[in-house]
Amino acid sequence: MNDPVVAFSRNGAVGIITIKNPPVNVMNQAVIDGIEQSVKVGEQDEQVKALVLIAEGRTFISGADISVFRKQESKLRPHPMLTALEDSGKPTICAMHGTAYGGGLETAMACHYRIALASTQIAHPEAKLGTVPGAGGTQRLPRLAGVAKAIEMCTEGNPIGAAEALKFGIVDQIVESDLLKSALDFAAELITQKKPLRRTRDLREKLGDEQTNAPIFAAAREQVMKRHRGRTAPLRAIDAIEAATKLPFEEGIRFETELAHETLQSEQSQALIHVFFAEREISKVPGVTKDTPVLKVRKAAIVGAGTMGSAIAMAYANAGIPVILKDASHEALARSLARIWRTYERAVRKSRLTPEQVKQRFGMIRHTMTYQGFSDVDVAIESVFEDMYLKKQIFAELDRVCKPEAILATNTSWLDIDQIASATTRPERVVGQQFFAPANIMPLMEIVRGKATSNEVIASSLALAKKLGKIGVLVGNWRGFAGNRMYHKYQREAQLLLEEGAQVQEVDAALYDFGMEIGPFASSDHLGLDVAWWRIREEYKDLEIPGIRHPLVADRLCDMGRFGQKTGAGWYQYRPGDHTPIVDPEVQAIIEDCSKVAGIKRRSIAPEEIVERTVYALINEGAKILGEGSDVGLKAVAIDVLFIKGYRLFPAHRGGPMWFASSVGLKKIYERIREFERQFGTQWAPAQLLKRLAEEGKTFQDFDKAIALNLKGKAS
Repeated sequence: MNDPVVAFSRNGAVGIITIKNPPVNVMNQAVIDGIEQSVKVGEQDEQVKALVLIAEGRTFISGADISVFRKQESKLRPHPMLTALEDSGKPTICAMHGTAYGGGLETAMACHYRIALASTQIAHPEAKLGTVPGAGGTQRLPRLAGVAKAIEMCTEGNPIGAAEALKFGIVDQIVESDLLKSALDFAAELITQKKPLRRTRDLREKLGDEQTNAPIFAAAREQVMKRHRGRTAPLRAIDAIEAATKLPFEEGIRFETELAHETLQSEQSQALIHVFFAEREISKVPGVTKDTPVLKVRKAAIVGAGTMGSAIAMAYANAGIPVILKDASHEALARSLARIWRTYERAVRKSRLTPEQVKQRFGMIRHTMTYQGFSDVDVAIESVFEDMYLKKQIFAELDRVCKPEAILATNTSWLDIDQIASATTRPERVVGQQFFAPANIMPLMEIVRGKATSNEVIASSLALAKKLGKIGVLVGNWRGFAGNRMYHKYQREAQLLLEEGAQVQEVDAALYDFGMEIGPFASSDHLGLDVAWWRIREEYKDLEIPGIRHPLVADRLCDMGRFGQKTGAGWYQYRPGDHTPIVDPEVQAIIEDCSKVAGIKRRSIAPEEIVERTVYALINEGAKILGEGSDVGLKAVAIDVLFIKGYRLFPAHRGGPMWFASSVGLKKIYERIREFERQFGTQWAPAQLLKRLAEEGKTFQDFDKAIALNLKGKAS
């Protein structure tokens, strides 16, 4: 017989309701029913004068079961349980530790009092999943914390600590240790003092009035539309909180429930829930099991102290890993020192780090012009510019100076991992570890498996990514791997649109309105046209297929030295010290000249065509990569994570390019791509995988399920 997930016991005059649903006490119907039943037991026990709600294990209720949300059918019935806690004729005290998120916080707020360990974190993260709190969160939180704080917590979804929760009245007491004893003492004091019961739903003093609240709600909606552009749930959360200030509690609860159901059924919610689970699903890769040995990285070295190398060094230092940063140039090392120091100084000014933390992290980075100390590192990362000859030289030297078990990693964006590995005597220890700029901030690492790369090195790279606070995505050794290969097609199509009649700002605006974080040309200027386009074209000119149309404008701009923000001009102009793009008539003249050279008659292009051409180019190339990715078990979810977390390009509320494709319908996208092929040529040839899935009426999620079953079969 299974042990109950909620147990009732008594300590003197205090009834103790203990949640036992490991590992994170997720709220499911069994937990809900167990709490409700335990409250009834405590109510009926004449010896019980107060009730304490507490949880075993490492955390309080971490939230509701998100797998239920994934099915678009939240059948949880928490309100009777919450009402039982709030209507109890005996004081109810919630004792929190770990995390109290979503349903966990809603349960706590239904109690009469709340105490918490100092390390406790609380949050209403529902907006990050495209929905709103559905068990009274938007109605009780403003009554405890005030309207402004409730709006912040329910629209941003970020956790706050116990100290902040105490400041805003969400918790009543913070304790340092022995949570149960502290809760029992708190309950005993309430029993002795015979204080009136304090029901959250009856509190109104922090709800304000319509005149006071009007500017708060107006400012909040304006901010949300800027910060969470295109997302519905944060705005609906504000609507629900506003209802709390205007409607009786029960009517507010009904309104919140309607909004929760509406948002949960939305495409945005399903896309965001997809992204939530995607980050967990991509950790399952062929050849890597729980038994695969993992090299612990205690010390690292980086060759190349440029912008990327310096940022990678900070990523290691931030994770508490000492790192050697080598460059052949005194000037490069000096620039690196200054760059790292400026970055840390900004973090102090913005209160993200303390001066003591900066001193500690800065002290973990040692700059050098030699390979001294490399013999002791567990991983060495090459981060010089994209030149195969230079990279092979460096890897030959790393092979000579590093210990046999050390991982030799390259941060190359495009070059062949196997060619780089051929310069060593240990190709099985060579792997691609591509960071995304800025490497100290961006939360993703593209891990590239070469032909000889061992499973141990892959497992170690995935573990290292996690230690660095990043998501590791395993991809194959294709030209440009997965991310850059797709991004290049996206950029290419955007440039061809210019030659056909679109203007730079029109293309950027259309894709920004679609939800992209930044338009392709503003993005290119930010990265640098030499890095994002020119060097890649120069490196692979010999692989260009005759007869395929290639854009002309970017090459012309690079020939002029217009590399983007760093040179003050690229696709746009930039004032010194200001990265605000300014439309440049000179660029428009160059575009029109290139149209003449290419023999193209310019025309007006609608935003819908701009979005379809660029986004469908991204999707089609993604489908080609998935078709080639059987050796690494690449899934569509990995591509979605790449473009949401790695490039921070694709809007999360659209689920990533491959999820978006499935939501539009693969048959529709396939037919449109065939139309583009007839209109623009063979560069638009549909991916075979896209063709097959479209004809079978399937989605990329069906493809992922087949991959998962295949991996499971191999593992067994």
